[in-house]
Amino acid sequence: MRMLHLGGEHIQSAMRIAEPHALELDYTRCMMAFLLFHPQPRECLMIGLGGGSIAKFIHRNLRAVRTRVVELNPAVVIAARSLFHLPDDDARLAVEIGDGARAVRTLREGCDLLVADGFEDGAQVDGLTSEDFYANAWDALAEPGVLVTNFFGDDRKLDFYLRRVEAAFGGRTVCLESRSDGNVIVFALKGGRDRFGWEELRTCALRLEARYDLPFVRYVAGLRRMNPHTEDHLLVAVE
Repeated sequence: MRMLHLGGEHIQSAMRIAEPHALELDYTRCMMAFLLFHPQPRECLMIGLGGGSIAKFIHRNLRAVRTRVVELNPAVVIAARSLFHLPDDDARLAVEIGDGARAVRTLREGCDLLVADGFEDGAQVDGLTSEDFYANAWDALAEPGVLVTNFFGDDRKLDFYLRRVEAAFGGRTVCLESRSDGNVIVFALKGGRDRFGWEELRTCALRLEARYDLPFVRYVAGLRRMNPHTEDHLLVAVE
């Protein structure tokens, strides 16, 4: 195992050396559950690189997606490329040094997948959890589109952050808890449907699981535990 730390004990990224393109941390695997709601993204903006696990996975497996990654710390990019097998820039991947919140603020309907995963030694970054950031995330997304963002499940401000996301996205959010590390992944949807049938989600999960070797069936069960639903449907927008 190779792990990335930034100024403290918290693990920012992890890679199994024998399988450098696999998603090692459970929360990164759970973030890919966005495919249940938005199965064919085209333009991805990613805020925060870490070791590049998600960027690598998308580049290797979602070949129709063009990914732009904005990372604040130049040393992180160097580490990702020299130690974590992040590929060089090409037609489908561009990594730049910059302020992720500013990149979101200046984008208008320029992506249909927005991934926000920025921390400072285990703490949420204020600029990536503000009301303005989530409002700008809404503006940055095309329709249909999805914001995928990562929180610590034991963060005392988690409900506060969730209310901000819900306010910006008109309540169209669903949550998924990662099983092994306690993170909570939030999917905020712009456009699309208000509900998803459980049978449809399970059928989609089986197909995705076979294709990507990730436990999508488990994700569907996790969505049922954490979100408003009926016997037949997961409710994305609740009146």
